[in-house]
Amino acid sequence: MNAIKRALIYIIVTFLAAVILVPFFWMLSTALQEKGDIFAWPPQWIPDPPQWRNFAEAWTAMPFNRYLGNTIFVVVLGITAELASATIVAYGFARFRFPGSDLIFLILLATMMLPFHVTLIPTFLIWQHFGLVGEFDPLVLRAWTAWGPFYIFLLRQFFLTIPRELDDAAEIDGANTLQTFFLIMLPQIRPALLAVAIFAFRGYWNDFLGPLIYLTDMKLYTMNVGMYFFMGGVNEAPQWNYLMAMSIIIALPVVLLFFVAQRYFIEGITFTGLKD
Repeated sequence: MNAIKRALIYIIVTFLAAVILVPFFWMLSTALQEKGDIFAWPPQWIPDPPQWRNFAEAWTAMPFNRYLGNTIFVVVLGITAELASATIVAYGFARFRFPGSDLIFLILLATMMLPFHVTLIPTFLIWQHFGLVGEFDPLVLRAWTAWGPFYIFLLRQFFLTIPRELDDAAEIDGANTLQTFFLIMLPQIRPALLAVAIFAFRGYWNDFLGPLIYLTDMKLYTMNVGMYFFMGGVNEAPQWNYLMAMSIIIALPVVLLFFVAQRYFIEGITFTGLKD
């Protein structure tokens, strides 16, 4: 009976996985087809022959070497800022008690329910007032303000699982607050930091709306904005094979990163706490 249940579970999971992977297979199939074969009927799932040159042609159709450099620049600065600011704020909420701390934390969590579109125009006007529209600053400076409440919540919960006896032992040994934070606390929350880094990488790597709104110079465009040019225009049809080819290239780093770091990612999400 257990074997039958296990077999049914495997069948259901395999079926659901196949359904979920259908869009990816379609995207790969489109990326490997000639432009005139994309809308052929009946649809051809396996291109014959596959047009692997579409990937190279899509990459050279726009200055994606520059766009890749811009994207990496934004991602690295964004992840660094997210980790630094969110960790400090989370540590403060987890280890220091002050009047109104619980209320402030609740207000912080409440901002998670605020739709991004509500603050879109006011945020743009603020950056425009400072004369920073058209630069990378609106994309990365916001991260230094600990603007990600989910990251703060995640790290705070992980900090709370660490026994306070470690803080007391460090204080007895003569460590100050900064030494305790950097030398004792940060090594203990490494899985949570990696989880936050993965979330932040995915967010900045896949960000399309931010660069589209704030970047006005084509030389500063990221890969997602550069890929948008394959959508064509009023008098030009979308180049679906190039668009799908670049979509696969952009999606691969996120997928590979998750598979490489999934153990640390899951460990950080489940708040496993102190290790032996």
